[in-house]
Amino acid sequence: MNIPIPPSFHPDAGQSDIFPDKGEYVLKVSIGNPPFDLYAIADTGSDLFWAQCLPCDQCYPQKNPKYDPKSSSTYRNVACPSKRCQLLGTTSCAPPSNTCNYTYGYAAGSLTQGVLATETLTFASTEGSPVPLPNVVFGCGHNNTGTFNENEMGLAGLGRGSISLISQISPSFGGRRFSHCLVPFNTPPTISSKMSIGSGSEVSGPGTVTTSLVASQDSTFYVVTLNGISVGSTYLPFNSSGAVTKGNMIIDSGTPPTIVPRDFYNRLEAEVKSVVKLTRIDDPQLRPQLCYGRNVQAQGPLLTAHFDGNADVVLKQTSTFIEAKDGIFCFAMTPIDGPGGIVGNFAQTDHLIGFDLDGNTVSFKPIDCTKL
Repeated sequence: MNIPIPPSFHPDAGQSDIFPDKGEYVLKVSIGNPPFDLYAIADTGSDLFWAQCLPCDQCYPQKNPKYDPKSSSTYRNVACPSKRCQLLGTTSCAPPSNTCNYTYGYAAGSLTQGVLATETLTFASTEGSPVPLPNVVFGCGHNNTGTFNENEMGLAGLGRGSISLISQISPSFGGRRFSHCLVPFNTPPTISSKMSIGSGSEVSGPGTVTTSLVASQDSTFYVVTLNGISVGSTYLPFNSSGAVTKGNMIIDSGTPPTIVPRDFYNRLEAEVKSVVKLTRIDDPQLRPQLCYGRNVQAQGPLLTAHFDGNADVVLKQTSTFIEAKDGIFCFAMTPIDGPGGIVGNFAQTDHLIGFDLDGNTVSFKPIDCTKL
């Protein structure tokens, strides 16, 4: 069935389902005409939206059928050279067809290569009727390698860059903003939560706290300032000296653990160990992680992340200790040798988080995401 494209629309908000997937979260996106359901990793730490495309010269195994551009009446290759081709810095022209070839890599070593194209994406809306959005630029990936699993049909880049899915589609829904709610790790994959896009996706009401986004050299990232973390009632500053550099953390839904500088991590781990009155489990396969039995999710300390602007976000025990093996729960943070870090998706669970690209803020509201 062909979708009629309205000349103009302005629903309250676009909506999409997000499902948990083995430490990542996949966003349901309908692409093409007729619509083809795509489940792509929801990633606020990158910009490009791409899908595994036929023909797949070198693709990772995928459980669902791969997207076939030939089956869609609205697929178009991006011309090269063109302004759209330049939205991504890693493109090249491929004569004689002059397709816009791209290469896009990730910190974990994953890589996608293919051609930039445009397609119609269809989203649900709070008005109830599906909304088709024509001419969205995406990557048709013909060579995709890395740490992807069979449920992931691509990746939805939700960063701040001009080619990101959010930058392209949110103006059609009335504003450059979106919010998501991530269900806890190991929630059954049949339980989804919602992402809202545009006007009406604002996070507000009792319990909401807001911090400022910090300008960054890399236009992709949502950068915030973390002043410190409290373990129970004990406050630990981000830096031992007490001085905090603005913009020291990236909020990244595509990275599971929270990553902090080694000195900060060592102080956090030592305080957690001193508070938890349980026997530590030393599993050779999990070393050097700090691990305990199942009771730690009930008896472990509450951690509170203190962001700039008095934005205090309480992390539940279910997001502080994650089941790494049957009955073994490990501290969901990891150290890095560097000055900054990442707020991973474990720490984001059971919070409605709103990103406002125009207002340069991020808001957090504690909520049971399985009830959305």
